[in-house]
Amino acid sequence: MKNRTMPTDPSHPIAELSPRAGFAAPTKFIGWITPSANTVVERVTLGILRHLPEVSAHFSRTSVVGAVDPFPTSYDFDNMLTAAGLLADAQLDVVAWNGSKGGSLDFALDHDLAARVQTRTGAPCTTSTLAIDAVFREDKLRRFALVCPYADAYRDRIVATFGRAGYDCVAARNAGRTDNYSFSQIPESEIVAMLRDAARARPEAIVAFCTNFPAAPLVAEMEHELGIPIYDSVSMAVWHALRLAGVDTARASAWGRVFTR
Repeated sequence: MKNRTMPTDPSHPIAELSPRAGFAAPTKFIGWITPSANTVVERVTLGILRHLPEVSAHFSRTSVVGAVDPFPTSYDFDNMLTAAGLLADAQLDVVAWNGSKGGSLDFALDHDLAARVQTRTGAPCTTSTLAIDAVFREDKLRRFALVCPYADAYRDRIVATFGRAGYDCVAARNAGRTDNYSFSQIPESEIVAMLRDAARARPEAIVAFCTNFPAAPLVAEMEHELGIPIYDSVSMAVWHALRLAGVDTARASAWGRVFTR
């Protein structure tokens, strides 16, 4: 990757930097591939990175729209690798797939995707699902609760996929939606209610699963209320990409306790 230097102190919030200093601040350049109908990933990522001005975010999109997936049992690898290739032109330090599909099929599929993206870009790669798996394995967590926007059948696929990876879903709450864009329109009050309901099963962690599901801004306050770690799929992809880039994430603790690891 390119050797970039930073002429200013990265500990300052980006809002306190002048336009010239803010533009010059990044020393880490990270790319995220996101579903095309998604309106949450960029907003959450940029919100988190306001606390980390040494990191520059770059985005590429792949077609995910509507309620019908033309690749129901795998990824459209041609499309995904085209998106990754566009990011590779920028010589990024890390690339991440900020999408949750692998968690409804097989964790091995995301390992395959990450390996292909790394080969295409020359940069380390992770995904939302692999990030959650990494935390679960580090903390030896087995009992989790699921909160998601999906219909029952898709929710059950996620539960089964996590089960095959060794994780026991003790409660699952979902909003019953099918169109990808509609996931972003679920109100905060409904998400909070699902989190509270899922917490009654006293899981070791709650997973808010779907990268077009606007749960991330609620995580820190709900962790404080419930006393349970909450792993939001968007935030987790950002956290794991930052970790792969060697970035100290503690300054982004306003987005959840995972950033203090």
